[in-house]
Amino acid sequence: MRFGQMSLARRLVLGAGVWSLVMLILTAIILSAVNRQQTLDLLQSELDATLNTLTRAAGVSADGEVYVFENFAPTDQRYVTPLSGRYWLLLGMDDQNEVISNVSSNSVWDWVLPYDDFQLSDSIAQPGQPVFANTMGPNGEPVRIAVKSIILPEWEHPVILIAGADRRPTDRITRNFLWTLMAALGLLAVGLIFALVIQVRLGLAPLKRVERDVAAIRVGEKQQLDDDYPKEIMPLTVEVNKLLDHNRAVVERARTHVGNLAHALKTPIAVLMNEASGEDNLSQLVRRQTGAMRANVEHYLKRAQAAARAEVLGARTPVEPAIDDLTRLLQRLFDEKGLSVMPGEVEDLTFRGERQDLDEMLGNLLENACKWATKRVRVSAAADGEDRLIIHVDDDGPGLTPEERAEAMKRGVRLDETAPGTGLGLSIVKDLAELYSGRFELDDAPLGGLRARLVLPRVG
Repeated sequence: MRFGQMSLARRLVLGAGVWSLVMLILTAIILSAVNRQQTLDLLQSELDATLNTLTRAAGVSADGEVYVFENFAPTDQRYVTPLSGRYWLLLGMDDQNEVISNVSSNSVWDWVLPYDDFQLSDSIAQPGQPVFANTMGPNGEPVRIAVKSIILPEWEHPVILIAGADRRPTDRITRNFLWTLMAALGLLAVGLIFALVIQVRLGLAPLKRVERDVAAIRVGEKQQLDDDYPKEIMPLTVEVNKLLDHNRAVVERARTHVGNLAHALKTPIAVLMNEASGEDNLSQLVRRQTGAMRANVEHYLKRAQAAARAEVLGARTPVEPAIDDLTRLLQRLFDEKGLSVMPGEVEDLTFRGERQDLDEMLGNLLENACKWATKRVRVSAAADGEDRLIIHVDDDGPGLTPEERAEAMKRGVRLDETAPGTGLGLSIVKDLAELYSGRFELDDAPLGGLRARLVLPRVG
């Protein structure tokens, strides 16, 4: 999926999540480094304290033998226990800075605390300042050592003090802190992501509301968007409302223009019909062609008007009142024929469209059924899925063959030339149904005649 097609929620969560993850990783690195350095500083301060103790306890004989006054020696029991991980060592130097004597803690046992000439020379160059380095213990464990040179009053050459400590306890503390830190930051990351998802959902909730309200406008439940959205969304809703107003204005202008065109064409057509009142062949030809012209004009004017109405957002029409009104009207019109024009089972449904168009479709179907019915015409309406309604108009007339049904829905086709009409009724129904993304079909009726099936969008 390209970034431009990614949802807003995913963009916000991904962007903030990546940034939070980077910051958490940087925080872990910095805190881990700070903890490691602080732990090392603490260890080195302990070694430096040992060196200070050895400075007070150190002595040297006239021949250069170094020793430690027992009363002033480090008292930590670890310096007594063999190979305990804490060690100290004193080195006596001559005028060539060569080691001529040494003394060490009991913890060294049979091991020699390692050091090198560089550490010695470096400490001699900075007397009184500890020099820290890493080395290896008796079992290969890491050891941190501190080296410091001093000058005693009774000996004019340097005396080297060395203190060492096993680094494993310190490294273990650092690792434990790192694992604890990672667990804490991981928990924090999960909490941040959860909070971020909730925040994004709450932040985008007004857009979901806009979506629902636009859908409500489309199905006719609302005429405009509300004016109580957050201020960041208000410019969008204002423009949408202006667009809806513009749409209604355009449709209204189209209706007006179509009506004006209808009136403008009726007069010339009526004049032509009146002038061709003779019985000669030319007059009859003019009347036939003028009649076809009038039928075509009426057909396309009705289609244009219906197309304009179909573009109106929010139109809705209850089905049951429309069926009741039309069946009562046609019952009166065909009462002399002895027809029973009655609504059958009609559910409480709402057509998503204009009342005028529903009346046009139902009126054509009912009138056609009444023309051909013997005794009964029935109308029923029911829901068809979540967003469709289906209307059946049945009669007990002679019905039509499958071939005749296809012909009957063609514009201008009249299967019986002796019957009144222009042959446009069923084609108009078909065109109107298609304008509303519906469909119109003919089939056999349970009453024995023809069934007209009309499927249209409904308000859920």
